[in-house]
Amino acid sequence: MTTTADDTTADTATEGHRLRSEVRAAHVPGTATQVRITARDHAFTVDEPAALGGDDTGANPVEHLLAALGSCQAITFQVWAQKLGLALDTVDIKLGGDVDLRGFFGLDEAVRPGFRGIEVQVSLSGPEPRERYEHLIATVEKHCPVLDNLTHGVPVTTSAHIA
Repeated sequence: MTTTADDTTADTATEGHRLRSEVRAAHVPGTATQVRITARDHAFTVDEPAALGGDDTGANPVEHLLAALGSCQAITFQVWAQKLGLALDTVDIKLGGDVDLRGFFGLDEAVRPGFRGIEVQVSLSGPEPRERYEHLIATVEKHCPVLDNLTHGVPVTTSAHIA
């Protein structure tokens, strides 16, 4: 069953309104940092730049995190503009953040290994009054799944199998 914004009802039950996502990540043998990602029928490579010991065959994991946020927001802008009956000509999102590598390499236990913060710059254009776009921005911040995951935290359960 495919659920679209038009299918969503006021019913708060999750059955019929749930999307399960699964991704597989596997290290590419013979490489230092290449990882092959598969999601449904899609595949891509994640790697680190040469400065971090990789071959730079793909964007690195934190770049993919930024891409996930930016693309989710762009999609959420389109979905909610349509849902609100708002004309939207362009959506352009620029994202950035700094990672202190001392945390990743374990050089300073007081330094977290992830982003210190993420900056998001959204540029919208269209024929609507500014107030309508401001309402759209607030709506996207409320309904973007990746933004929600990043700002509210998601429980992560890890199980490991050692062969």
